[in-house]
Amino acid sequence: MLCSDCSCFQCAPSSPNRPLAPWLGRFTGRALRVGEAAAAVAMPYKRFVEIGRVCLVSFGPEKGKLCTIVDVIDENRVLVDGPVSVTGVHHQAMPIKRVMLTDFKVAVTRNARQTTLTRAWEEADVMAKWNASSWAKKLADKSKRANMSDFDRFEVMLARKQRAAAMKK
Repeated sequence: MLCSDCSCFQCAPSSPNRPLAPWLGRFTGRALRVGEAAAAVAMPYKRFVEIGRVCLVSFGPEKGKLCTIVDVIDENRVLVDGPVSVTGVHHQAMPIKRVMLTDFKVAVTRNARQTTLTRAWEEADVMAKWNASSWAKKLADKSKRANMSDFDRFEVMLARKQRAAAMKK
């Protein structure tokens, strides 16, 4: 016997308006009906460890530099490459825990050469996109603040006082 709503055999014995997964209602604001579940469940992750994924090195000698995954060695390590002419990261194996995946991806094949990788970076305009991202701007502000002198911090303090006084008026 087929259901009148969705033409399936699952909900035929019960009501055609039977909720399929009431717990999914937390995400949509209501209980989902049969046939709606597949459309409602979306992938939670958008950044995958894959060849061509641009990463930011989180610690080590290359901390703060961008690199590209050119091969996956195993579940814990990847082979990354800068390209050196653009980012300064040499071709090397790196633990996945040491890299942070970005939203950017370049179209390269497995174990791509330096010239191919450099050309792909220029075509995708990765550095301009990275510098325009809020993540890069936050890192730049953080390094700028860390490199401030005592006088620079004093000037910032005075500017904050002036701004607070202007806000009070």
